[in-house]
Amino acid sequence: MSTTPARRRIRLNAFDMNCVVHQSPGLWRHPQDQAWRYKELGYWTELAKTLEKGLFDGIFIADVLGTYDVYGSTNSTPLSAGAQVPVNDPFLLVSAMASVTENLGFGVTAGTAYEHPYPFARRLATLDHLTNGRVGWNVVTGYLPSAARNMGQEDQMEHDERYDHADEYLEVVYKLLEGSWEDDAVLRDRETGVYTDPSKVHEIGHEGKYFKVPGIAITEPSVQRTPVIYQAGASPRGLEFAGANAESVFVNSPTKEILTDTVRRIRDNVEAAGRDRYDVKIYTMQTIITAATDEEAQNKYADYASYADINGSLALLSGWTGIDMSQYDLDDVIGEDVKSNAIQSSVETFKKASGDDGKPWTIRQLAEWIGVGGFGPVTVGDGAQVAAKLVEWVQDTDVDGFNIAYAITPGTFEDVVEFVIPELQALGAYPTEYAPGTLRQKLFGAGDRVKDSHRAADYRLAGAQLATS
Repeated sequence: MSTTPARRRIRLNAFDMNCVVHQSPGLWRHPQDQAWRYKELGYWTELAKTLEKGLFDGIFIADVLGTYDVYGSTNSTPLSAGAQVPVNDPFLLVSAMASVTENLGFGVTAGTAYEHPYPFARRLATLDHLTNGRVGWNVVTGYLPSAARNMGQEDQMEHDERYDHADEYLEVVYKLLEGSWEDDAVLRDRETGVYTDPSKVHEIGHEGKYFKVPGIAITEPSVQRTPVIYQAGASPRGLEFAGANAESVFVNSPTKEILTDTVRRIRDNVEAAGRDRYDVKIYTMQTIITAATDEEAQNKYADYASYADINGSLALLSGWTGIDMSQYDLDDVIGEDVKSNAIQSSVETFKKASGDDGKPWTIRQLAEWIGVGGFGPVTVGDGAQVAAKLVEWVQDTDVDGFNIAYAITPGTFEDVVEFVIPELQALGAYPTEYAPGTLRQKLFGAGDRVKDSHRAADYRLAGAQLATS
């Protein structure tokens, strides 16, 4: 095992989705893949126990409320490829996973565009109660036009307006969870017969551009009150939003150079919002293919790549970029036959990440690159090689850790636990036991509640102040 000490602890999340194909289209056909079990509680509880054995911070569960029908303007390809459809609700998984673990956190994705914040705040509080403070909320504003259409809209709101809407959405959630019930409102006094002191529960009196919520929260305070706030937007407006709200940010940067710049911009925005620049944990996506030896790992990667679904990859790419990739032939050369600046820029980044400095890629090569690991980098090697690479990325980029995407599940996660984590621990770069406490306490070591510098703290007992002003 490696013995060189590392300078900084590495953090890991598992990156999954309540569907058959998340980031690696076609791999559901692999004989060892069990993603088709996504609709069984047993899959999720077994995975949760594996991740807790590996001392993962949590499982980050992605979600979409639409289909990748940008490709060919039809659902045909995503359906046949299983590309993030069918997809089930992520929230309903958490209680089952929490019941078989004690420390694993749960970052659950939910959008601000299509559900009113009043019932949603109750769902957050309920999960925080049931998990004893192990829940985070990944805030998304939406990016699939199909979701908007199926919710009765012609299209999504304009990009920056989606964030304006989300800002007010979070304001309502913060007021409900932070500013309605005082900590000692629940008396549970058998002598007097009073369960809750009415004088300690306050209406939030919210009236804004998008929402009107006059009344009280209907849930008592949970351990964290506001769950840990996750966010993944990388646009200037998204980074501004993250600066004020995010405690954990997920990024997807295929090279260290891009990641270094992205991490710096995130931390600059956090600091600009009046917070310490390290009041956010940043995780970058990474797919790891590992085994007992480098040769075995390389063979494993070649085996996985043979199952990649070209059309499924292009369907996902079309949804991610908003560009219909069906308009191109598979052998069209990017930069010659394909003139899109956005595609050319992405491909040059992917080529650099892959180490390929040869002739221009075709659409087929682009799809093959996405076929294992999606947009993110793929690291292949034995446990010591992978551990050294992860340490290098953290030290060189200032990122905190990695969102581990799978090629096959649960095999990818089991391999990381078996081969990589012992090497990271030998380097002094990974814990040997969990810290106690809630998800927020584990991440920051500064208590269960949001810090005073966080935006949510501005709304603590806002209702009480309004009522007495």
